[in-house]
Amino acid sequence: MSTQQPLQTTLAVRFCHGLACALVLAAVCGCATTPSANSGTELRNIPYKTGAALSGYELQRCVLDIYLPHSPTGFATLVWFHGGGLTTGSKDKVDREVSTPAIARSLARAGVCVVVPNYRLSPKAKFPTYVEDAAAAVAWTHAHIAEHGGAAGKLFVGGHSAGGYLALMVGMDASYLEKYGLPLSAVAGLIPVSGQVMTHYTVRAERDLGKFTVTADAAAPVFFVRKDTPPMLVLYADHDMAARAEENAYLVALLQGAGNQGVTGAMIANRTHGSIAGKLADGRDPARRALLDFIKANGGAP
Repeated sequence: MSTQQPLQTTLAVRFCHGLACALVLAAVCGCATTPSANSGTELRNIPYKTGAALSGYELQRCVLDIYLPHSPTGFATLVWFHGGGLTTGSKDKVDREVSTPAIARSLARAGVCVVVPNYRLSPKAKFPTYVEDAAAAVAWTHAHIAEHGGAAGKLFVGGHSAGGYLALMVGMDASYLEKYGLPLSAVAGLIPVSGQVMTHYTVRAERDLGKFTVTADAAAPVFFVRKDTPPMLVLYADHDMAARAEENAYLVALLQGAGNQGVTGAMIANRTHGSIAGKLADGRDPARRALLDFIKANGGAP
């Protein structure tokens, strides 16, 4: 008898089991489940925080979507934070240059599960609230992704612009994940895309400081430079926003100077601050290829 049929049957059973788990979760939490021909199942509006003490704003914003690949089990997961200057944006963001759902679906087609959380925004929420939300979303994903077929040990964290800032803060300041009993080693890699590495200008605004009043304190990823961070791929555009490319190059130089051998920086040609993220949905995009190669090189292959 051919071995092909049992293998196909096993894969089908595993896929159906994962889908059944997704449907059960959807029924319990009230989230929507959408089969997608372009990737795998999409789960919507899953709360990553629970409890009677949550504010109405937390209940509204602290939800996430999961874009599952067709791969049955063992896949890598990328927690991806949307941009918007910490003041605007959402997991459903679609504008002239960036479609967050398109990015997530494209990476899911490539075999990577993508988890896209919302988080609370300034000025309604102040630092470090949105970083704490980001850490909660990462911790939830680490705890629950195996229920959907993913491997908790293949957990990557990234994002664009403000989302890149959040990814760096969660992945470089160990205190945020420690609240959930997670060491930074629980993160297989960081992929910030045009993220702010100094104290974010919105945090400066909360302190009545100017946008270009350069600050690097405990609200700045560069404050936590050392040689033992998670592996890191730092992507930025050749036509990025003012000083953003320079900030990212500076972060890479500082990390390498500190003896960090796991960091790689890449400036992507012919890209703006928006298009460096938006083009990630394009299968021919060099930043997308670098992202997928980084995940594979750091243990993310199925």
